[in-house]
Amino acid sequence: MPGRFSIETWSACAAGIEDRQAWQAWARAPFLPEGEPVPALAEMPAMQRRRLGTLGRLALQVAWRCQPEAEAGLPMVFASRHGDIHRTQEMLDGLARGEPLSPTQFGLSTHNAIAAQYSIARGMTGNYLAVAAGEASVEAGVVEALGLLADGAPAVLLVAYDAPIPSAYEAFRDEPECSWAWAWRLVPPGEGLPTLSLSPAGDPAPAPSPEAASLPHGLEVLRQLLAGGAAWPSRDRRWVWRRHA
Repeated sequence: MPGRFSIETWSACAAGIEDRQAWQAWARAPFLPEGEPVPALAEMPAMQRRRLGTLGRLALQVAWRCQPEAEAGLPMVFASRHGDIHRTQEMLDGLARGEPLSPTQFGLSTHNAIAAQYSIARGMTGNYLAVAAGEASVEAGVVEALGLLADGAPAVLLVAYDAPIPSAYEAFRDEPECSWAWAWRLVPPGEGLPTLSLSPAGDPAPAPSPEAASLPHGLEVLRQLLAGGAAWPSRDRRWVWRRHA
């Protein structure tokens, strides 16, 4: 079936929710995490780790946990609605004060910078993508991963992550926000593994869960996976997720 895939393993991180047991408990009684988690990311050399902000450390920590062994050719998709927007905001504020733009800061602010830092640190030589598609960014990441699987990749690492946007962009905030990241290792459908599909929504699309209004959409997708959801819509109602036996 087009759009069907299995999740071989997963990892997630947010303030106060670190290990799998805590995430399973959270999925049964969800809440919006508060605070800014700063993972140790001890796996990454200190010189490279210093180049990352909090969001980058979050994203790379879950990626590392999902890929503990080196796999140079593993394709990757990094999906984030806003990326490291705080770094961009700091540069804009500096320009407004007449300060020169730092080439290093600029390079680290681009949407693929976090993925690039992971690629460099792990010696990755395979394909990697960084996507942003507004409220459907997670769905866009899955679509890209499915394309890589269809092209013959045995597995794809999908990393989704976001953080609250700066107060200067308050007018554009349209969902609950917190700092979070998760990673899935996607493989072709396999026995004994959680198997999902993503397809364009028909009419009518499944109704969103009551919890969906209180979480960022990316965390709602993870919650549905862990809680055993049967079918749920994307936030823009254009996509439908389904679980398969």
